[in-house]
Amino acid sequence: MNIDPVLLEILGNKVASVTEEMCLTLQRTGRTLYVKETADFACALAGLDGRFYAYPRSIGVSGFVGLECLPAIQSVVETQGALEPGDVILTNDPYRSTGLATHLPDLHVIEPFFHDGQIIAYGWCFVHCSDVGGRVASSISPLNTEIFQEGLRIPPVKLMRKGEMAPEVKLFLDANSRTPEANMGDIRAMLAALSTGRRRVAQLVGQHGVETLKSAPEALMSYAAGKAEAVLRTFPAGSYRFSDYLDDDAASRIPVRLAVTVEIADGKVHLDFTGSDPQVATAMNIPSCGRPHAWLTLRMLALVQTLDHSAPLNAGLLRPLSIYTPLGSLVNPEEPAATGVRHAAAIRVNDILNGAFGLALPDVLPAAASGTVIPIVMSEPKATGGRIVQVIEPLIGGTGARRGHDGVDGRDSGISNLANNPVETVEAELGVEVLHYGLRPDSGGAGQWRGGCGMELSFKVLTDGSHVLGRGMERLMFRPWGQAGGQPGQPGSLVINEGAPRERRLGKIDILEVQAGDTVTFRTPGAGGFGNPMQRAAEAVLADVQAGFVTAQAARRDYGVALSDGKIDLEATTELRQAAGSGEGTVFGPERDAWDGIFSPTAMDRLNAALLALPLSQRQARRREIFETVLAELPSSFPRNAVSQAQAETARKKLTTLLETL
Repeated sequence: MNIDPVLLEILGNKVASVTEEMCLTLQRTGRTLYVKETADFACALAGLDGRFYAYPRSIGVSGFVGLECLPAIQSVVETQGALEPGDVILTNDPYRSTGLATHLPDLHVIEPFFHDGQIIAYGWCFVHCSDVGGRVASSISPLNTEIFQEGLRIPPVKLMRKGEMAPEVKLFLDANSRTPEANMGDIRAMLAALSTGRRRVAQLVGQHGVETLKSAPEALMSYAAGKAEAVLRTFPAGSYRFSDYLDDDAASRIPVRLAVTVEIADGKVHLDFTGSDPQVATAMNIPSCGRPHAWLTLRMLALVQTLDHSAPLNAGLLRPLSIYTPLGSLVNPEEPAATGVRHAAAIRVNDILNGAFGLALPDVLPAAASGTVIPIVMSEPKATGGRIVQVIEPLIGGTGARRGHDGVDGRDSGISNLANNPVETVEAELGVEVLHYGLRPDSGGAGQWRGGCGMELSFKVLTDGSHVLGRGMERLMFRPWGQAGGQPGQPGSLVINEGAPRERRLGKIDILEVQAGDTVTFRTPGAGGFGNPMQRAAEAVLADVQAGFVTAQAARRDYGVALSDGKIDLEATTELRQAAGSGEGTVFGPERDAWDGIFSPTAMDRLNAALLALPLSQRQARRREIFETVLAELPSSFPRNAVSQAQAETARKKLTTLLETL
């Protein structure tokens, strides 16, 4: 059935508004801070092919448009028979849902919407719940080595049968969580959201007829696909390659590499992740199941919508895209790889796509964003036994600068659209006192356009025996890179009892036990700058100093702007800027430069190809052996501190010898 273009535009807005009303229902009826305040959830409508044809534009997690819910439905239909009105499917298993779920705390529910006995659409929503069991409170630890340690795995099952909750499923859910009441509160909020969607879809059928509504998904997605292809045809054809690193795998000091080649031609894009590291024996793996998964394609979707604001937000935007992810790699792991902290790798995927597309469109794409999202969790003992588990804050940094625009300070919606938790709400629900929550001066990368500042959160613990978990801490070593000569942002940090006799400076943490009176301070990285800092208007630098984004010392050091009594010293500024050099291209920072000086991109491509040719059971041990052998030739402070030319040469020769033995 052909739909008139005007009617199609009307339907596109109507179905999008249905998903937004579903999200508002979920948020207003949710139980936990992570739903009520942070908004770590999403809702959508899927067509009979299982693809999302309607997605919210302004609430909830923005990055899951590319997920598909049909595989989960097929699994249920095959194992439990046909679906009936009132049935609701529940799953959280990345492997058994073929990538719909991406880690176990994300509970996904799907309901078939019926009309005259036939399914006409599917409603979907998910929430990040407080705890699904596993080794640690909140179920997520970077040190988990397999998914069995991460909590209760729920294959696609019927949570609701004909409108009634399955008691045995509820029993399993309650018995495998430290926070059963909170979980069930959020699950019931999802059911309320599905109910809202069901009613609104029925109203649309009444307004436009069932045949129109059944035809709308394909028409809307085809329209979006045409918009995407039109945008992509404006890109210069070619092959563009970029790589970046996670600081380490959380269990060793060995960085984890992600690489991509973006091939653009005639309105189509192909993403090839060859060169990325094999899956790790910790929880950073992205369970894409070899599909054009949302975590691997989000940057292209955002780019298309940036360049054409009229493009509707649905899965059709990804039709011009194809993808290759080597089986057994970090971006396509084999079961039972742990996936709990997959968002850390997904953020770095966003960075490498940003870098690769930036080679094609240098005046459009920004420098690197802060590159981290840290859901800071507090697990606090109850006087009556058990623990309270809540997210204090999903701490982020800023966005990268681009030509003509500074980055956004303290805000990065690169992979999601999570909100901050109000301090008053956090203090009301947990035994913490927030001492400081604000922007971090001098953290944004210097440039003609300045990178966005990172954040600083400092709080005092009020309860003995509490645990702090900081999942996804990254960019503590490898900085968010600058572009076109712009400087990288400052790395992040974690300090306990800063300035006190018991001060400790830490790296990544799993479970940090703290006592009443301890202070905990997280600082997130700043984003990369764009363009030569010496070309930034001196008045803009002064404004940054006055606003607290840049200190007077950094203004002089990084921008060549001298200030005296709160005013620009023109003579001194001219002198400083004349003496300064100029830069161009991508500026990774000294740590990455040092690393690449030993472990070159060519060598890493060769190493990863050889490792993926080995049996899965041998890859991690062999990889660790190679890196440890080479790193033994270098100081333990490498790559944070420079090494001598002789040390570097010895290490490179050792690596070459080891590669020849593979």
